[in-house]
Amino acid sequence: RWAGWDKPVTSRLCRRQTAADMWKVALPCLLVAFQSLIAPTDAFVGTSPSLARLNTAAAGRLGDVSLGRVDRVAATSLSAVTMEDPALLRAARGEKVDYTPVWMMRQAGRHMQAYRDLVKKYPTFRERSEIAEVSTEISLQPVKSYGVDGCVLFSDILTPLPGMGVEFDIKEAQGPQLKPIRTKEQIDMITIQQDWAKSMPFVKQTLGELRAELGNTATVLGFVGLPYTMATYLIEGGTSREYLEIKKMMYTDPEILHKMLEALAENIGNYANYQIEAGAQVIQIFDSWAGHLAPDDYDMYALPYQKMVVDAIKAKHPETPIIIYIAKSGALLERMAKTGVDVVSLDWTVTIEEARERIGNKIGIQGNLDPAVLYAPKHIIKERTEAILKQAGKYGHVMNLGHGIEATTPEENADYFVKTVQAYKHK
Repeated sequence: RWAGWDKPVTSRLCRRQTAADMWKVALPCLLVAFQSLIAPTDAFVGTSPSLARLNTAAAGRLGDVSLGRVDRVAATSLSAVTMEDPALLRAARGEKVDYTPVWMMRQAGRHMQAYRDLVKKYPTFRERSEIAEVSTEISLQPVKSYGVDGCVLFSDILTPLPGMGVEFDIKEAQGPQLKPIRTKEQIDMITIQQDWAKSMPFVKQTLGELRAELGNTATVLGFVGLPYTMATYLIEGGTSREYLEIKKMMYTDPEILHKMLEALAENIGNYANYQIEAGAQVIQIFDSWAGHLAPDDYDMYALPYQKMVVDAIKAKHPETPIIIYIAKSGALLERMAKTGVDVVSLDWTVTIEEARERIGNKIGIQGNLDPAVLYAPKHIIKERTEAILKQAGKYGHVMNLGHGIEATTPEENADYFVKTVQAYKHK
């Protein structure tokens, strides 16, 4: 930053700037002034790519004039030219923001017609997530359609498995499919990957393309699955309702399970760091199925390995915010907060108010609208969304759903949810 907006720019500072530097400041100011007088349109789309991104991002953050439209244009346009970090990144760090940033878990995917159109050309999930250009296009779809504040890498928590020597497939109807790993000999075959750039080059390319495309108009998020949840897939051979195979291993061969979890924790921590070094500004870590564990089992088989991953990230990238999410986690909030993360992502089974009472104000909160609300009439979406925003307050909150968006959610309602959040003015 070459000058603070709240301080006079001295002639000495001005003389030090090149013409290009001055235009970086002048251009968005002119754009703010121009856009504050007219309704958002596609006027800039198709001309300069940078202006198109500014206009699209600004329009995506706007409600109507009565809902603070001019403020949204100014905040977005100035952010877009790197005068400040994007809102979601700042909110995840606990910094002050002008409005509550919003994104949706699983926002890039089946609920969008643009995604379903790509499925016809790229029929397998691994094609869509491992061809970098396709993954980039899919990742950007909700940003372009809704103007969300976060752009999450289109991928899967199982994506790094081949880098560990474990093959998998994802069938459209059946979900993930793997050869079960249940013996010490099989676990010994899990590779500790030393070169993620070589084994997963498409991840680096996609994250780099997203950062180049978005600049500071939106925050780029990476994500990883945590060891216990990853182990459920490896041991069960896919998805499960009861997780009986991994629980059998807990009680009959705990040493073997710990060995697997240790290998996964080392790999996942390194993989998360690889994503950060490739361009991810925030990392969300998922232990989706740890909520199925009894408290003692959680403390033995989930929490220590969550901490291992968080510690590995913070050791190399202490400035990068980490968000943790566990499905059905109402009973686990205190444990989640103890991992050392920056933000706890809530499902819809607990209120923001209760979460604050239990984990305090020194850690951020994400969430937590029930995804089913997006099937409701718009006045209910607005009512439920604003109730959460009111409870959360202005700072330390990233708005999201309490789980991934459902595949049949109307796009119009997803868009309305995002616009409702970005138009809300905290008192």
